[in-house]
Amino acid sequence: MAQSNIIIENKPGEENAIQIMNENAKPAANILKKYLDKSFSNPFIIQGISENNGKLNAAIHLEITNSKNKKDKNNFSIKSDDTTIFLAAASEKLLRYAVYTLLENWGFRKFTSKDLYIPKLNRVVFPKNTTQIHNPSFEYRVLFYPDAFDEDFRDWHKLDWHLDDFSIWGHSFHILLPAKEFFKTNPEFFALYEGKRRPESLCMTNETVVNTVIKKMTQIIADNPKASFISVSQNDDAVYCECDKCKSLNEKHGGPQGSLYFFLNKIAKHFPKTKIATLAYQHTFKAPTNLKIQSNIYTLFCPIELNRGKSIQNDTENKPFIKILQNWGKTASNLYLWDYTVQFSNYLSPFPNVHTFSDNYKLFKKNNVKGLFVQGYADVPGDFSELRQYLLAKLLWDTEIDIEATTDDFLRGFYGNAASSIKEYLNLLSKNQENSNRTLDIYSGPIQSRNTFLSPKAMVQYDQLLEEASMSVNEDPILYSRIKKLRLALEYVFFEQSKYYGKEQHGMFIVNANGEKEVKPSLTERVSKFAEACNEFGIYELSEDGLSPDQYYQNWLEITKNTAAHLGEKLEINILTPSSTEYSGKGSAGLVDGITGHTDYNINWIGWYGNNPEIEIITKNLDFNLIKMHFLDNQRSWIFLPQKITIFGYKNKKWNLITEKKLANLIENYEVKSSEIEIVDKSFSTFEKIKLVVQNQEDLPNWRKRKNKKPMVMIDEIELYNK
Repeated sequence: MAQSNIIIENKPGEENAIQIMNENAKPAANILKKYLDKSFSNPFIIQGISENNGKLNAAIHLEITNSKNKKDKNNFSIKSDDTTIFLAAASEKLLRYAVYTLLENWGFRKFTSKDLYIPKLNRVVFPKNTTQIHNPSFEYRVLFYPDAFDEDFRDWHKLDWHLDDFSIWGHSFHILLPAKEFFKTNPEFFALYEGKRRPESLCMTNETVVNTVIKKMTQIIADNPKASFISVSQNDDAVYCECDKCKSLNEKHGGPQGSLYFFLNKIAKHFPKTKIATLAYQHTFKAPTNLKIQSNIYTLFCPIELNRGKSIQNDTENKPFIKILQNWGKTASNLYLWDYTVQFSNYLSPFPNVHTFSDNYKLFKKNNVKGLFVQGYADVPGDFSELRQYLLAKLLWDTEIDIEATTDDFLRGFYGNAASSIKEYLNLLSKNQENSNRTLDIYSGPIQSRNTFLSPKAMVQYDQLLEEASMSVNEDPILYSRIKKLRLALEYVFFEQSKYYGKEQHGMFIVNANGEKEVKPSLTERVSKFAEACNEFGIYELSEDGLSPDQYYQNWLEITKNTAAHLGEKLEINILTPSSTEYSGKGSAGLVDGITGHTDYNINWIGWYGNNPEIEIITKNLDFNLIKMHFLDNQRSWIFLPQKITIFGYKNKKWNLITEKKLANLIENYEVKSSEIEIVDKSFSTFEKIKLVVQNQEDLPNWRKRKNKKPMVMIDEIELYNK
């Protein structure tokens, strides 16, 4: 029977050749030789087309075609006849892609930039008379994960790199026309928003703005000749121009995106050979209507608020989003998408969205998305960073891969005998999240998920699975270390939730025989070891805010001191004005539990959004004369100190005004801190009940005024003393 495969044997004394058809194919040939030589006992020979003397088995040919055909700018081919495998591509980069594809076909793997699997082979085979044309699902593929910073990893997985390709990346109005330079002298260059000129954005219809931006871009493009893109994008803010001309365009073209694309079209016409990228984000999220977008504008669509716990098409809440995506697919000839794939507020918290990647990327491709920027942990190796980046890279090239088989292949290669336990852990995370029927948000965390997929019961199950995984590889230090890194996620969740639970069952505090709150034995040492382990694994930040493991430990030490012993701890307390559902904390009991808050508004704080807290304490003529309250000041998150606190007392079946305290006017300050307010009155003890009425800010201050935003006031503890 005729042999159906080309076979390259690994026989002692037999020389196999890699033949390069042109000299610029040699770097790719060197890569192929490097890996095959590690797999074969006898090395491969690289020879040029003129060097073939007939004594070598020249079974692999590499060629750069230098094709100018647009169809070939992103693809490569792997073909064969009866005796030879031919790798051909239009560029050196694409030829490297072909080499790595061939190596993967033969069982080679690059799991991370440092972790490879190189099989020891007796031979390699390839089907005869075969033609494989490899085209990517997306023309532009950026993965912002740790190993994508490594060029070899990017080449192996066929990834682009925005830091090389963009002369300016992301939000850029502040670069193209800096407010520091122009706002004082030319406020008309900037957005008229809510009746005032604001430095956070530009006027889209001011011709001088257009000319100034063009001048700045001309300089930037000249300084970055190798960059193919430049971002002309709104700043990271909700401000946009509402002057008469901009307002008219916005009304005509469906919203603030109307004046933006009017502005961008002018820019794009001036730079017809430059790819102008722009963000479709916040107020420019939807496609403009009745407006043609210039062909060299690349829209980077940013769906930041999706539920990440389900694939987009399987969540009925996403029907409006899918409609917006479809409109963009019809409107923009160059539609790219910014995909948010991790939890940015907690890099080490489990985030069960891996099962959504495949369906989502098929949906994107179906709706004419041509490129993706996949945002992950940047260069921080967060939870499951290795698996995430591997699967996403594969999907960026080919949305039709068997995602289950690819996942299993990675788990076996990266976790060895622990693979089955890790797979069960992943599946259980996803199952528990889906069963909760709750939204999974990129800015959520362990506290918000304490009753869903990160419940105490679920945490015990996860711990058992990772313990099984550890035991299965405990004699392999490399694999054991990889399980240790996964365990950091469970440790992190435990610490975060223990802050929330306080002195309750799963909390960080216990009450000793003297009635004092103290940290559970050895818990602080455990946090210290956690920080050390994070540093060991190169996890230098725990969130996009930049909190380091060492800072996390220092914060923990501060939180251990955030207790108070006061007279109100066992009193009945009623919240008369409902707090915001999302920021209800532990309810009324949390206001008199003797544990004060830190800077994280998710822990020991209760918030009221746009309304005035009214709180009643049943004091029963308790002997006290001092009330202490703490308010969170976090202006970036629209959390402000109140205007006034009024205190009433109840006796003889009626409420009486006792006192009130006005606070100083707000000043612009973005430091996050807790502010203590003390109110002293000797008559407090004469009342059966005390009512505190906290007057929230009536409106947002000018420097934080935004549409659809209201001021929030947050309280952590109400302390009663007799001083």
